Amino acid sequence: MITGAFLFAIRKIRRYNKSMYLVSLYFDEKTNQIIRGHMQCAADASGNTDMLDKAVPPHITLTVFESKESEQRLTEKLDKVMMEKRAGELIWVSVAAFFPQVLYLSPVLNEYLHDLSVSVCQEIETFEGARVQECYKPFNWQPHATVARKLTAEEMQKAFQGLQSSFRPFRGSVVRIGLSEGTRKRELKSWMLETYKEE
Repeated sequence: MITGAFLFAIRKIRRYNKSMYLVSLYFDEKTNQIIRGHMQCAADASGNTDMLDKAVPPHITLTVFESKESEQRLTEKLDKVMMEKRAGELIWVSVAAFFPQVLYLSPVLNEYLHDLSVSVCQEIETFEGARVQECYKPFNWQPHATVARKLTAEEMQKAFQGLQSSFRPFRGSVVRIGLSEGTRKRELKSWMLETYKEE
């Protein structure tokens, strides 16, 4: 959700030759279909189609940070971390809200997600001029996949009621990690994650 404060922060960052970046987690197709179904349910119930209109893909934002590093250096440094990562299972257990405008699906913050958060943030903190946003640091971060946003109070109630009848806990996998610049409009690099196989 882009707010006036977020745009002000971006302008301030640019003044100091820094850029804002996002690291996001993406899912297997079955999980994508389930989450898109809940986006559609929330839109149908509330009449708010912002997520669908902008074709926002199902994802979890792992972290948001700023840095003075060049984009080439960012991707090269993150390669070291990402090449060690494997696909991991998530258990989606609830519908929740960031008041006053956002509804999301929430997975269990398991060891897999926590380890991703810690290892990626530790690498980012070595970048020149790096600063990770407080709410996207380990132990401060709430993993979530937004299904409705920019909701009025009435739309929030209707969307929640719709999801209340449609949501059931489900399992899915993280299969890809992406690095993007700004407001996720320009992806810089994507890492496909290998599925773990027991030997």
